[in-house]
Amino acid sequence: MAVRLYALDGCPWCEKASDALDEAGIEYETEWVDALHSDRDEVKRVSGQRGVPVLIDEDRGVTMSESANIVKYVERTLA
Repeated sequence: MAVRLYALDGCPWCEKASDALDEAGIEYETEWVDALHSDRDEVKRVSGQRGVPVLIDEDRGVTMSESANIVKYVERTLA
């Protein structure tokens, strides 16, 4: 499974997304992003915006942001 989480160190919303993945036992790769929005070109390229967290599920062709949406997706689809 190819799951990637774009996250910012110390971001509480990113931690919620990461915790949901951990609790579901999902293997994933974390891509740590820069604190400055203007330096988040990779996040913008994959998601169309610069906010985090962003979850990429390559196997299902899913890209999503917003921690609440990510948690629901993990619980309903990946767990």
